Amino acid sequence: MKRRKEEIPLWQSKGYLPAERVNLPPGERMLEGPVAVIECPQRIPCDPCEESCPVGAIHMEDINGVPTVDTEKCTGCSICVENCPGLAIFTLDCSMEGGCEVTLPYEFKLPEIGEEVSALNRKGEEVTKARVKKIKTKENSSGDTSTVTIEIPEEYVKEVRNIRRMK
Repeated sequence: MKRRKEEIPLWQSKGYLPAERVNLPPGERMLEGPVAVIECPQRIPCDPCEESCPVGAIHMEDINGVPTVDTEKCTGCSICVENCPGLAIFTLDCSMEGGCEVTLPYEFKLPEIGEEVSALNRKGEEVTKARVKKIKTKENSSGDTSTVTIEIPEEYVKEVRNIRRMK
């Protein structure tokens, strides 16, 4: 049986979760240090983020639930980013002067520290340039995913969710 268009979730019909549907931490919290942001729209049996969180900051109502973050408990350690098989978790940190850092999962050829990259929004469109600050390879990760930390201008912290190497 075919679904009617209005029954298809917005993220599924667009191919990405629109920014206005994402529960971001309060701006004041991002100024305090890194904090996890979960952009997981699917209700599927998956809980590595909740299981891997060393401080119990991620909670799910049940195995099929959408995870939520207690931003007061979250330390921004990025272990959940490394363990999310859906690549749906990021950490945001605006505590440094002049910009923000985004730690994101990355499964392509890793860039170099200091490399300039294109910072992309959820649609894959470039929104600004970024500088790679840190890299954690999957071999050094607690999960199966490498992470890349980039520095971006603060005004793009709610938009940037991926990178494209320019080399």
